[in-house]
Amino acid sequence: MNILICNVGSTSLKYQLFRMPEEVVLASGGAERVGAGEGRFYAKTHETGALTDETVAFPTHREAIARMLRQLLDTVLPDLTALDCVGFKVVLAKGVSGVQYLTDDVLSKMEAFSSIAPAHNPPYLAAIRQFRALLPDTPLIGAFETAFHRTMPPEAYYYSIPIEVSRNYDIRRNGFHGASIEYLTEWTQERMEREDLKLVVCHLGGSGSICAVKNGKSVDTSLGLTLQCGTMHNNRCGDIDPYIIFYLVESCGMTLEEVKQMLQTRSGLYGMSGGAGRDLRDVQAAAEAGNEDAELAIRAYCYSIKKYIGAYAAVMGGLDAIVFGGGIGLNSPLVRALSLEGLEFLGVRLDGFKNRMAIAGMDISMEDAPVRVFTVHTDEEIIVARKAAALLSER
Repeated sequence: MNILICNVGSTSLKYQLFRMPEEVVLASGGAERVGAGEGRFYAKTHETGALTDETVAFPTHREAIARMLRQLLDTVLPDLTALDCVGFKVVLAKGVSGVQYLTDDVLSKMEAFSSIAPAHNPPYLAAIRQFRALLPDTPLIGAFETAFHRTMPPEAYYYSIPIEVSRNYDIRRNGFHGASIEYLTEWTQERMEREDLKLVVCHLGGSGSICAVKNGKSVDTSLGLTLQCGTMHNNRCGDIDPYIIFYLVESCGMTLEEVKQMLQTRSGLYGMSGGAGRDLRDVQAAAEAGNEDAELAIRAYCYSIKKYIGAYAAVMGGLDAIVFGGGIGLNSPLVRALSLEGLEFLGVRLDGFKNRMAIAGMDISMEDAPVRVFTVHTDEEIIVARKAAALLSER
């Protein structure tokens, strides 16, 4: 079967077309700067190696989707009936998780949580409705990012607020980056030839999360009801005292909307570095140039990662491996080194040379270290494709 996996951003569209169950990528590509005056469309046909790269305007996602479908018809699909489904790595919905056909009911439950996932749910909802219009007879399937974390025990996912409030309004620790963490977990199990592992999985990018995985199941994770907590992010605050919000509003003259925008767009690495950049590479360059605030931001970021690693080792009663994935996790030797510094008491001993030279698929720990440390290129799309194929096969 042919399964098209789409990753929708507020101004972008990325896709991969899989032939399943062989897990062969037939084509991939994407559209950039959707909604801007001038955008870009790029594509690759994998069997022939043919490339497309063109400048084109995409006023909305509808035009980007239409261009993608035309590309697929021109290269690998005889017609649109050959497309068995379109799969999406959707984020969250009120009272819904797992793998779902994207019905009106499911979409309405995604809309109910748009206020707590403002950068994710609205663009996905808009794009999914455009897909419906262009492909009315093709099943649309969503694999929710929260699904992997549905194995957490209630003491891990409930907050210490009145229990009836939590239950009435579906307030709980949801966890995100589920497809990535699931892939990183399965990769490590295969590499270590064991499933009874105690892992700390670090998906670190512009948005980051740390997950405790025991015997292949999520038992705790750093992201909560929303993506605004946990470790520091590129421009989001991560864990803070909630009463900072009331203090800024009630005593410092800021409005609630100003505080909200500050926490979700001007905090994290960007805010702590004094605006040195929203990308770790920019903040690191500023630190190397002598910016003390940028240096502090990096140290605070790594410190927050270290705290979660230590906490999750305690939760699981030990540690077999630490896995780094995501753009920062895979590509930043500095972040890995600072985050693991001082954890020798847990059995973590990083090989400095391997860490500096690390590529995807490496074990960068010392040969005799009790805890292995891996750098892994994650593959969220194949996880979504597998889940979509499994759901289709049940029909």
